[in-house]
Amino acid sequence: MNQILDLFFIVLHLVIVGFNLLGWIWPATRRLHFIVVLLTAGSWLILGIWYGIGYCPITDWHWQLKESMGETNLPNSFIKYYADKVTGADISSQLVDIATALGFAIAALMSVYLNFFHKSANK
Repeated sequence: MNQILDLFFIVLHLVIVGFNLLGWIWPATRRLHFIVVLLTAGSWLILGIWYGIGYCPITDWHWQLKESMGETNLPNSFIKYYADKVTGADISSQLVDIATALGFAIAALMSVYLNFFHKSANK
């Protein structure tokens, strides 16, 4: 059961990350993308006041599961964890955090622009 939950969290993470980065592209998903971006930013920044900037409850739950399965030394970031797993390298946390913030900022700006300033593109 734990392996199924682990796979569920991996897929959920990848869907959220992918949608955060690319959901602004399609007119049909732009409004939902803006909502997901707000929820992500709220988690990172508002919940981050209490749990640390960049806090993600999904990562927290996923790491609790992984720890119960015996995995240790988990990084703060799912993106860092998965980038290391895919590449086999120990990628700098700082580099991952910068790339994550930059990608998120670009996607968020595109979402704001397309949802509020260039509404004709949403048809």
